[in-house]
Amino acid sequence: MGEAVSDFNQQALSLTQARQAGGVYQAINQLGASAFETMPFPTRKTESWKYTSLHALTQQNYNQSPKAVLLDGIDAQYEVSGLEVVNLVFVNGQFQAALSSNETLAGLQLVRFSEATSEQLALIEKHLGKLAETERNLFTALNNAQVNDGVFVFVDKNTQLAKPIQITNISIKDEQPATAFNRCLIVLDTHAQATVIEQFVSSDTEQNVVMNQVTEAVIGDGAHLQHYRLNKEHESSIHFGGMYVDLSRDSQFTSYQILLGSKIKRFDVLVNHNVSGSHCEMKGVYLPKNEQQVDIHSYIEHKAPNCTTNEVYRGIMADKSKAVFNGRIHIHPDAQKTLAELSNKNLLLSDKAQINTKPELEIYADDVRCAHGATVAQLNETAKFYLQSRGISAQEADIMLSFGFINELLESIPLEALRVSLRPLLAEQFSSDKSLTQHLIADEAEA
Repeated sequence: MGEAVSDFNQQALSLTQARQAGGVYQAINQLGASAFETMPFPTRKTESWKYTSLHALTQQNYNQSPKAVLLDGIDAQYEVSGLEVVNLVFVNGQFQAALSSNETLAGLQLVRFSEATSEQLALIEKHLGKLAETERNLFTALNNAQVNDGVFVFVDKNTQLAKPIQITNISIKDEQPATAFNRCLIVLDTHAQATVIEQFVSSDTEQNVVMNQVTEAVIGDGAHLQHYRLNKEHESSIHFGGMYVDLSRDSQFTSYQILLGSKIKRFDVLVNHNVSGSHCEMKGVYLPKNEQQVDIHSYIEHKAPNCTTNEVYRGIMADKSKAVFNGRIHIHPDAQKTLAELSNKNLLLSDKAQINTKPELEIYADDVRCAHGATVAQLNETAKFYLQSRGISAQEADIMLSFGFINELLESIPLEALRVSLRPLLAEQFSSDKSLTQHLIADEAEA
């Protein structure tokens, strides 16, 4: 594999040099390329990658620019019935004006980097690349190295957006293997409030385009960002994603993550509590099946006093799938009066499924309240027997118990239309037979 890794690195650097734009992006491009060139390619001996194989990445030359090819009916993959949004759509990393909204909202600046004014470019240059750290992730470094466009979201002071913003990234099979890069920068001014939905979908065919996507969010004093990350790609897809957040005084970051499995799916999230009074609420569900995998690494940095974190992830692994969850909460010496909790619960539906979970607390302050825990279990046979005794089939009982394991997190999603649209998608992960899952959807409609 050594020769293949060397080829991958050289091909990636060549692509990076071809895509660099200079100007306001020159500094971040150079820093990213330098970090990528000096970082070793992750192997099973790399602690943060030890359970995730990148072998599939070296089997083809993905370091080529994709082409944008539109498919009829692709909008059905991401449109949410009953949910009005301002939508920007990208296909294989390339902007699609015909599929996107041109609506404007009071207090919102929503532009692509390439169309930004000089004032907006100054803000982009000020914040871009400042949060997306590269020390732990080779692919974030690669994203930094090639930035030449992206989405800039700026919400003015004291503004509460009337509609959510949705950024949709669509992957479709290209003429040749390729990598699609996407970048998003979100800045909320003082006391601003916004909802941002990032969707990642694909066509229902074998994929050959790698998605490399990074989002940075700067949340001002008293501001609140409600963020959704929905990974719904085909199981043959390869996805490397990162979410990097800076919290200010009394600010809030609320995150909901739904991750279906794929050939390689890695998601890193970093949240910095920089000033007292900030709060982070993070909830995630991951559902790999067949031979898919999901790898989630979260890092919460408590650097200031009187901040709070509540982090809850639940995963269900079926068939021969694999999942990794590594959650780390770091309490710095000055972070007195911190309240932080981390919970990771997992359900194995097969004796061949795997979960490697590692919740961590690193505490250097003495006046804190912190807790963390992880569980790995199988379906409760007593509960299953009870359901069967009431006339429910064994297969349907398995589906009901499995769905019930994640339903609490699903029901906590504030956007009702989005919650309703996710129920059939998640139910399909347990059975393709709609007669066995129809009641899960009907229950929501009746409610």
